Amino acid sequence: MSNTGHTAIDGYFENAQDLLSRTLATQRDAMEQAAARIAACVREGHMVYTFGTGHGHLLALELFYRAGGMAKLCPIMDERLMLHVSAAGSTQWERDEALPQDLLRRYPISAGDVLIDISNSGRNTAPVALAMAARERGAYVIALTSLRHSRGVSPRNMAGKRLFEVADLVLDNGGVPGDASMPMADGAMVGPTSTVAGAAILQAIVSRVKEISLAEGWEAEFYRSSNIDGGDEYNEALIDAYAPLIPGLK
Repeated sequence: MSNTGHTAIDGYFENAQDLLSRTLATQRDAMEQAAARIAACVREGHMVYTFGTGHGHLLALELFYRAGGMAKLCPIMDERLMLHVSAAGSTQWERDEALPQDLLRRYPISAGDVLIDISNSGRNTAPVALAMAARERGAYVIALTSLRHSRGVSPRNMAGKRLFEVADLVLDNGGVPGDASMPMADGAMVGPTSTVAGAAILQAIVSRVKEISLAEGWEAEFYRSSNIDGGDEYNEALIDAYAPLIPGLK
């Protein structure tokens, strides 16, 4: 039986649509800056890295190895931080002070690279320490975070900083503190928005990177769908080129 009244389904879509409209209005300039910096990074032969913990890890993978996705992009992946290994354990690893240096041994972020660092709260050790270490190495750090949430909490790391305070450029996902956006009759909050807003921000940016490259007379490499004729052959050349630089690509 269908429910023709206004339900949480309608409410969530209304929230998301309003949020995306506000995000475009408030973050357009920051997205343009991010796209220009990433385009320059790729044009000059450097690497774009993405990193996220918890559900931010979904966004770190959002741009990786997919139809219409930028080829020269390396997600920083560590099973200790992934929900499929231990959801609760990943929260504890996110707060481990030694973890960022472990990550940098496998992912050698260096001068000229760009790191897109994703954390809704921006308070925990891993995203903050990684951002600081990347900048020390000469990389440009773009933070994707919730400013309302992050400004309302204290840092939970030895540096005493939140992610937006240690990045070169900040992208605000516009989310409410705690991420869940819809109150229920029993007082519960449901309907987090960081993934839908974050994915839209990131995909808009890399689409603009492609547009910038063509306007400048060079071509940023993007994957094609493996499910269209010729897609596998086209993608294989990109995989062969970047597999030595991107762990897990091949």
